[in-house]
Amino acid sequence: MIFSPVEIQETVNMFMRHKLDIRCITMGISLLDCADSDANKACEKIYNKIMKKAGNLVKVGQDIEKEFGVPIINKRISVTPIALVAGASDAKNYVPYIKTLDRCAKELGVNFIGGFSALVQKGITPADRILIDSIPEALASTECVCSSVNVGSTKSGINMDAVKLMGETIRKTAEATADRDSIGCSKLVVFCNAPEDNPFMAGAFHGPGEDDCVINVGVSGPGVILAAAREYKGKPINELADGIKKMAFKITRMGQLVGSEAAQRLGVGFGILDLSLAPTPAVGDSVARILEEIGLEGCGAPGTTAALAMLTDMVKKGGVMASTNVGGLSGAFIPVSEDEGMIEAVRKGSITLEKLEAMTTVCSVGLDMIAVPGDTSATTLSGIMADEFAIGMVNNKTTAVRLIPVIGKKEGEWAEFGGLLGGAPIMPVNRFSCADFINRGGRIPAPIHSFRN
Repeated sequence: MIFSPVEIQETVNMFMRHKLDIRCITMGISLLDCADSDANKACEKIYNKIMKKAGNLVKVGQDIEKEFGVPIINKRISVTPIALVAGASDAKNYVPYIKTLDRCAKELGVNFIGGFSALVQKGITPADRILIDSIPEALASTECVCSSVNVGSTKSGINMDAVKLMGETIRKTAEATADRDSIGCSKLVVFCNAPEDNPFMAGAFHGPGEDDCVINVGVSGPGVILAAAREYKGKPINELADGIKKMAFKITRMGQLVGSEAAQRLGVGFGILDLSLAPTPAVGDSVARILEEIGLEGCGAPGTTAALAMLTDMVKKGGVMASTNVGGLSGAFIPVSEDEGMIEAVRKGSITLEKLEAMTTVCSVGLDMIAVPGDTSATTLSGIMADEFAIGMVNNKTTAVRLIPVIGKKEGEWAEFGGLLGGAPIMPVNRFSCADFINRGGRIPAPIHSFRN
């Protein structure tokens, strides 16, 4: 891959002035060969394999940062959904597995390991049930491990028994970490159509269809796209769209270079490059501010969904043109607590939970990092999730929910999670009950267009 002097200078400006970075390099590791009928032996195998495969991950990331001058913010690991590995044992609780993962993360110096996960879109196995029941204690007793559960897909429909169970699990996880603004829920994602190669936390896991070990890269550049949007102020939307696409192309080329180099040095395959506008709490690194620059008085104003649709599509088009390895989620994230512009929109009242739901029809993921009142019922949480997963199922796209019922706090108060997780105002929730609907259980059938064989 050859870069011209002009491209190099332009990229340097992106780093120095517009907060462009490699948000994460994530090593995906298969743990299927670590399954054992003895849980202690399984945990030992897991520890040994992760330490062997990822032993140089942080060092390689740091070396590339120094040599290329490219900020790599996070070095992470994703593993096979633990329910698929632990199911071979007779363990009645999977907390020892997550503690093994947490130990690996701390010894290796990575900030997160993803994969304390279960895939239950069509049914719940005994192992899946044990894992889900373990989540509250698991997330309360560890620091560096993320959990995810896939409860629906376009092919299978929505497992409403699992949706109900996850509403209850989110409540229990919030209560287990009530002394820390229910931070455990910030490490728990519930999915429909979860991708198996996503490098971004908290939803990363290494799918069973993946290679034994790969490197996936997540690139993020809201500040760069914001700068590009400012160059097209007052121009027709199609010209702005073309400018965003060209900038996404340039960002992706840089990510392709870093991903290929990291994979080569680590002696593993290069999986995918995920080009997602993933914001941070820092000023100048906000997706909401891009939408406002496009012409909205405040994020959430009429026209927000249309602007976000254009933005997401142009990011994907630019990425696909620049790399054959584009995958994961790729597009635009709209987390509340991790985006200073989104936080301001909530405080001003220009955005609501319902408007965020509408925006998820066209963004990369879904309702992300949203703090809600601590007394929100489990069935209401399940109802919010069911709505979101219906959008994903019908539209054949990934949708996810990361809700945080902050125990002891009410609408308008503030919850603080720290670091990249940021903090968020508590958003109001519709108080009308959906309990009778959620308590029916069963499964919402797959849509008619799912039958494509």
